[in-house]
Amino acid sequence: MGVITLTSDWGTADYYVAAVKGMILKHHPEAKIVDITHEINKFDSGMAAFMIKHAYPGFPKNSIHIIGVNTEESINEPHTIAYYAGQYFIGTDNGVFSMIFDGDPDWMIELDIPHESLGFTFSSRDRFAMAAARIAIGEDPKKLGSEKLTLNKKMLFKPVIDPDHIKAMVIHIDGYQNLITNIDQNTFENFTKGKPFEISFRSQRYKITEVNEAYTDVRPGEIVAVFASNSLLEIAINQGKAASLLGIHKNDPVIVSLQKHKNDHNLLF
Repeated sequence: MGVITLTSDWGTADYYVAAVKGMILKHHPEAKIVDITHEINKFDSGMAAFMIKHAYPGFPKNSIHIIGVNTEESINEPHTIAYYAGQYFIGTDNGVFSMIFDGDPDWMIELDIPHESLGFTFSSRDRFAMAAARIAIGEDPKKLGSEKLTLNKKMLFKPVIDPDHIKAMVIHIDGYQNLITNIDQNTFENFTKGKPFEISFRSQRYKITEVNEAYTDVRPGEIVAVFASNSLLEIAINQGKAASLLGIHKNDPVIVSLQKHKNDHNLLF
C-alpha cells in the first residue's frame, strides 16, 4: 500500500529516526519511508501540523503519516489513527489532527495494539511504526483499535477581517527566514477586490503595496510579498533573510489595509 512518512522533533543527532525506520522495516521490509522533517521545534504540535498539512496533499492515496511530536497519550488524548482525504494519520489526538484537517476525518480509531517494548516513552517506535507497517502491508486498520467518534480540536489563529483591515500574524518562518502568514490567497483577494492596499508589519515600519509572482520580481535586498505554493501570503527579501533583517518573529502581527493611493516603501537596503 502507501508510503509511510515521518514528522518529528527528534533532530538527526540521536538514534531516534533510525530506530523508528528500523521498526517499520522489521515489520514491512519493502516499506517506502519518506522523511517530511525531523526539525520541528521541540514539542511544537502547531509547527508539525503546519508541515504535514502542506506536505500530505502531494503524496499518493493511502499514504500513512506518523506524527512523532507530543506522543504521550492519556485517557482524553489517546493514540489515534484518522483517515482523511484518502490518507492515514497516526499520532496522539491532542489537537494536532484538527490543525491538519480542514474538516472531520472520514473515520477514526483509538489505537489498541501492544507496545513493541515494555517502555512507554517512545510511542513512535513502539506503537506508531508497527501500526503503520501493518496498514502498509494490507491489514485492515479498523481492526487495530476501537471506533473513535470525537476529535480533540485546537483552533488555529484565523485572520480578523473588518471593512478596512485584515489583522493577521506570522505563523511560520521557514529555513530561508521567509515569513509565512495566515492570510490565504482567496481571503486576500476577496478583501482587496483589486483596490490599492498596504501590507504593514513590524509596528508599521515596513510596508508593501503589491504582491508579486516571484522573489526575483524585486531587486536583491528588497522586501517582496508573494503567494507561496501553499497559497499563503509570504513576506521575503530577495536573496536575504527577512526574519532576522526585519526583526520579525513567529506570531508577530501583519496587517493588510485598504489604501487610496499606493506608496513605494519596499526598499530595505
